[in-house]
Amino acid sequence: MNATKPPPTFRRWLNVVLRGAHLVAVIVLGAALLGAPVDAAMAAYGVAISGLAMLVIDTWGYPGHLRETAGISVLVKLALVVWMATDASLRTPLFWLVVAGSAVFAHAPARFRHAKLF
Repeated sequence: MNATKPPPTFRRWLNVVLRGAHLVAVIVLGAALLGAPVDAAMAAYGVAISGLAMLVIDTWGYPGHLRETAGISVLVKLALVVWMATDASLRTPLFWLVVAGSAVFAHAPARFRHAKLF
């Protein structure tokens, strides 16, 4: 992203709201997988929709995002979450795979996260 120019205020706050909604959806999905009386498929779709919305906002602000490992990892996570929503038998291992992958990409060095793949 362009470090010299901050994003417009509305886009920044939209991203904050979407990240909050995404976090809530992830928590609800985790609770469903642990036995809470919540529809896990609907929770997974909530994770996917909020994640896709964040990807759109990030790509709008920085189109090159989709050529970097960080952007590609988000596309892979979205595919796994949609798979999770449609396949109850793999929901739990896919959830933990996405959580572990998210932790790695969130805390990896910038030179890895922003490496250009395409």
